[in-house]
Amino acid sequence: MAENIENNGCSQRDNAEHEGYVKASRSFNRIWKERDSAQPRLLEAILYKDNFNRAYKRVKANRGAPGIDGMTIEEALPYLKEHQQELTDRIYRGKYTPSPVRRVEIPKPDGGVRKLGIPTVIDRTLQQAITQQLVPIYEPLFAEGSYGYRPNRSAKDAILKVKEYAEQGYTFAEVLDLSKYFDTLNHEILINLLRKNVKDERVVQLIKRYLKSGVMENGVVIDTEEGSPQGGNLSPLLANVYLNEFDQEFLKRGVPCIRYADDIVLLAKSRRASERLLESSTKYLEERLKLTVNREKSRTVSVFAIRNFKFLGFALGRNGKGIYVRVHPKSWKKVKSRLKELSSRKRCQSIKPNLEKIKVYARGWLNYYGIASMKNNIDDINGWLYHRIRMCIWKQWKKPRTKVRNLIKMGVPEDLAMQAGNTRHGHWFATHTVAVNMAMTKERLINSGFYDLATAYQSVHVNY
Repeated sequence: MAENIENNGCSQRDNAEHEGYVKASRSFNRIWKERDSAQPRLLEAILYKDNFNRAYKRVKANRGAPGIDGMTIEEALPYLKEHQQELTDRIYRGKYTPSPVRRVEIPKPDGGVRKLGIPTVIDRTLQQAITQQLVPIYEPLFAEGSYGYRPNRSAKDAILKVKEYAEQGYTFAEVLDLSKYFDTLNHEILINLLRKNVKDERVVQLIKRYLKSGVMENGVVIDTEEGSPQGGNLSPLLANVYLNEFDQEFLKRGVPCIRYADDIVLLAKSRRASERLLESSTKYLEERLKLTVNREKSRTVSVFAIRNFKFLGFALGRNGKGIYVRVHPKSWKKVKSRLKELSSRKRCQSIKPNLEKIKVYARGWLNYYGIASMKNNIDDINGWLYHRIRMCIWKQWKKPRTKVRNLIKMGVPEDLAMQAGNTRHGHWFATHTVAVNMAMTKERLINSGFYDLATAYQSVHVNY
């Protein structure tokens, strides 16, 4: 395996004649020969032992699958201990070649697929080391309205900013949809943008090598002439560097721009102004940044149009008390579908593991959406979920005599227990009977590990 890493996938590519890679290689070698000794030593900071070790710990914490070499995160540590000096020497000499990324396709809710590119653990660690040194350079340069992949910023901050602007009268939104954003970043534009603030050309050339490293799909290495595959530790930062040009342009124009990665909302006080923004922003993205705007999905809408305005899973509403954040209907549909799957009768062989899975999922969901006003919706879904869990337990008891015996043990009068236990109605009907509700109270279910969504929501939402 060490030999596989040292070769860095070179044996898997016959691309010495590939023009793009050859150009990158020649440029890289020239930089090494001609670099000025007085040039800023960013590469040294990236490869500094403490920075590299911190990068590995971050990669390890994120887990993740192996790249094309099959090396796991656990296997990478002893390899790095033995070969780190050799690895850094090769990088300094300009002899390091990143391995192609492994293509993985993830299903999207709309039926399409999201293509990820999984680098090797060694490359993920090096990319993370680069990112750690570039973030302090770029953070002060990014626009205030940029929220994705940035320290101490979140999707919740982004939707709250939209709400803040709506309260100031910016109630029309231009929602921009970029087609395959990560896969279509123009390499030439990106490299030139990097050179504005990354003064160590060796680092720029190393990043260029990552961009040109290729993708392995079905055992074949495909050249990457554009894009920065999602899945690499460096890609989120590069994506922000690229679209920062757009952020700054519309900031200069005085247009409220809220962006989370490639989810973009431009705000205006009238529909007509928003329609003009749709035209000018599309022109800028396509002509200046060489990106593709999905015109079918990009549109001008009122921020209160619950069916049409959706940003990061949220929507906005208004009532007599003012404007509030709410969960978009599609997000409600998704969470209910997932909870239904986790509490299905097919999964009811053992209820304890199911309750733990529901708890983990529901807690994560509330941590994200807890900012929204949704007390009535949460109460409804919470009651529905209680019945789902009762249904699972009821199914576990199987035979009528077992059901009757257990109901009586739990304090249900014998006549009610007999009536419920011997019913010919289905499991869902049984969970609504007096006997089952007397036996499986909320308190009992919570003590058994049930995660009460209503109670959890109250504690989360109060913080906002």
